[in-house]
Amino acid sequence: VNIVAMIIASRIGADKDLVNAGSLLHDVGRSRTHGVKHVSEGVAIARSRNLPEPLVRVISRHIAAGLDQEEARALGLPEGEYMPETIEEKIVCLENMIRLLPKHKHTENMQADMKHKLSVLRKEQAEGKGKPKKVQQVFLVEKEGAGQIALLGAPNAGKSRLVAALTNANVAVAEYPFTTHAPQPGMARYEDVQVQLVDLPPITEDYFETWMPDTVRRADAAILVADLGDDNLLDAMETILKKFEPIKVSLVRDVPAEPEPSHTFRRTFIIANKLDLPGAPERLEILREYYGSRFDILPVSAEAGTGMAEMPAQLFQFLRLIRVYTKEPGKKPDLERPYTMPVGSTVVDLAGQIHRELAETLKSARVWGSGKYDGIFVKRDHVLQDKDVVELHQ
Repeated sequence: VNIVAMIIASRIGADKDLVNAGSLLHDVGRSRTHGVKHVSEGVAIARSRNLPEPLVRVISRHIAAGLDQEEARALGLPEGEYMPETIEEKIVCLENMIRLLPKHKHTENMQADMKHKLSVLRKEQAEGKGKPKKVQQVFLVEKEGAGQIALLGAPNAGKSRLVAALTNANVAVAEYPFTTHAPQPGMARYEDVQVQLVDLPPITEDYFETWMPDTVRRADAAILVADLGDDNLLDAMETILKKFEPIKVSLVRDVPAEPEPSHTFRRTFIIANKLDLPGAPERLEILREYYGSRFDILPVSAEAGTGMAEMPAQLFQFLRLIRVYTKEPGKKPDLERPYTMPVGSTVVDLAGQIHRELAETLKSARVWGSGKYDGIFVKRDHVLQDKDVVELHQ
């Protein structure tokens, strides 16, 4: 499957990286079901793994050479786009049909049709080579630390100054707008762990980088930075939120219990910056009136330092993580490198994070920190707390 798709991609000059990934992962949903709904299951798996949106589209549009909305509904698929549009999507779709098509005389006409479609793809690509192409930038910020948080805001809201104040990142800070043109990551330290902050370009009605939604999808959380020095801060906030709505990315306080597979919900809170400026307290009250029921709001001044000392702890707590330390029997615990895990994680979850086989053979554990008695033996399903020390027994 992969070889056929890559041969086609090489011949017509398509994005070989995307075709390679798409031809390998287009049927990932079959790990859950071999029915037609393996498409929607594949999309759900891809989004849960924060895979790039172009790859998600390949997964959703590879079935039966494409489906229109009526056909998709008839098959019981959720609302979504199932018709291939880009050349890369069409290649994976065509490759899938070629692979599944039986080779005998009754399918000769269909085989000829597949070859015709391939020639059309070649022609489309050849015609496009002589014309100027719009190159779409893609940025991938590798995750580091306990979690990744994307910063969103209007021009001059102070995102870069916040990142500079909380991290050692060398970000551009200036009084003029649009100083950030690409993702700028930095690491904010909280005690013995670090949280990655990613400063993103500003968002306005006329300026919205096309790659930003994928960056937010891959992040663990987001921060909306509001400018308390701006009389139009409500309009600026609404512009940002509306930019994400058509592309099925919702910035929310809490993710729904059963989110739609094709929709990304990213936990978000507001940092109300520039608390030191004249009129800021009044604007803060207006911000709370309009957005206090939708988001938690933390007032700070990155310039004056107000509220900044508590920020690293608030970032870590917002990610809803705990730190867990491990020790071997008869030895002191390793307090230098904690494991970070979601709140509610159990002893067996910790074992699985260390090694899959350890989770399978784990019998019990001793826990120091959250139990009534230090060093008490607990079962595999014991829920761990922040700063617990755990000794695993096979």
